[in-house]
Amino acid sequence: MVKQNKTTLVLGASVNPERYSFKAIKKLIENKIKVFPVGKKKGEANGINIKNKFPTDKKIDTISIYLNPINQLNYVDSIINLSPKRVIFNPGTENSSLFNYFSSKGIMCENSCTIVLLSTNQY
Repeated sequence: MVKQNKTTLVLGASVNPERYSFKAIKKLIENKIKVFPVGKKKGEANGINIKNKFPTDKKIDTISIYLNPINQLNYVDSIINLSPKRVIFNPGTENSSLFNYFSSKGIMCENSCTIVLLSTNQY
């Protein structure tokens, strides 16, 4: 079910190997999915540079969120401007108002876990 030609933006990417965003990046790479990590601080996660800005020249299929709901507010316009097909709110990031807002804009949303979806071949 994994589609290798799709790109996932990991929002809230961290250089800390203990963080779930770091583990998700690793799992995406293992599944041969292109990753575009975005975080507050630049750095590197699993050999991929973390950017602190959204891309303007890339087609993003999925945005996997690893930010608490308050910090998500800084990225609403950027997410809408990217027009992803899907947004995944990982555990602890659930945000019903953004879920409903993005859904109203035609973006499929789910409260799920990127790592679990990849591990069970449901990504």
